[in-house]
Amino acid sequence: MAVMRLRLLTPGPVNLHPAALQALTRPQLHHRSPEATAIVRALRTRLAELLGTRGEVLLVGGSGTAAMEAVVRALFRPGARVWVPVAGKFAERWAEIARAAGLEPQVSEHPWGAVVGPDDLPPGRLDGALLTHSETSTGVLHPVRELAAAVRARSPEALVVVDAVTSFLVAELELESWGLDAAVSGSQKGAMAPPGLAFAWLAPRALERLRPSGYYLDLSRELTAQRRGQTAFTPPIQIIEAVHDVLEAAWPQGRDDLARHWAAKHEANARFYARGDELGLRPVPAREEARSPATAAFYLPEGWTAGDLSAAFAERGWRVAGGQGPLKGRIFRVSAMGYFTRAELERAYGDFTAVLRRS
Repeated sequence: MAVMRLRLLTPGPVNLHPAALQALTRPQLHHRSPEATAIVRALRTRLAELLGTRGEVLLVGGSGTAAMEAVVRALFRPGARVWVPVAGKFAERWAEIARAAGLEPQVSEHPWGAVVGPDDLPPGRLDGALLTHSETSTGVLHPVRELAAAVRARSPEALVVVDAVTSFLVAELELESWGLDAAVSGSQKGAMAPPGLAFAWLAPRALERLRPSGYYLDLSRELTAQRRGQTAFTPPIQIIEAVHDVLEAAWPQGRDDLARHWAAKHEANARFYARGDELGLRPVPAREEARSPATAAFYLPEGWTAGDLSAAFAERGWRVAGGQGPLKGRIFRVSAMGYFTRAELERAYGDFTAVLRRS
């Protein structure tokens, strides 16, 4: 029986780009064919260009979390002291991954919705830092460039790793020129493709420290294979093809197209905050300059439950996201990160106002 699917206003997964939809309708591609090899090579080249690295980017079957764990295990040995500033759900995940890998995370706790700054760096020598750029659970964009500079000033050999799951292709971000050594992201966010493929960027300093780790998530094994245009194991080849086609269609000039796209995503998200301000909603990130263009997060207005609000948006054909962790049942989140026509976005803003005006 056919079920109506709501249009997504969620911070992942997101509405698919038409190029991704078209790629998914093609006959199954064999992952060891010459055609697949050409796509893998082309995608890796384009991903490296878009994040501004002279290093390598590796494709990992799984969500962004798979790449997070793979990078941690590949770059740090058990007992390594890594700074993990926690101000949201996904920074919390970095700490959990670090503990599972036997590291000694130096966790600094911050209120959810706060912005982490260089002054929050803990005392003592560090082997690295696990930072979150766009904290999806709060809508905050952390200043990872400044945080990386603070880490390197304290411990020049420390490796700085960044969760760029919802900032890649959505907010300004570069690897080496920002002092970052590694970053991770996934297909179901700014790349506007289905879930199931993660990306792990390794700058030259990180490549020097790369070591075998584990089995399936061994990035050293993947590097050997992917330099030949292969993958160590069966990859989600149709998602690889979908991401490849989206990047070709949306950013044909590579980084030259990104500045305009970043500005458009910033404006699209800012318009949700402007509507919220008109309606008297309280934003989770209080400081305007700290708001991620990937997600707009608001505290629930008085009289609303998270379930009621979700149902009200669903009546108008939209799926929105609730809160996580200590913000569960207290906030709601909307996102224009996925693919929208101009008319769809205008309808989203109108429905946002219509639903919240009831409060």
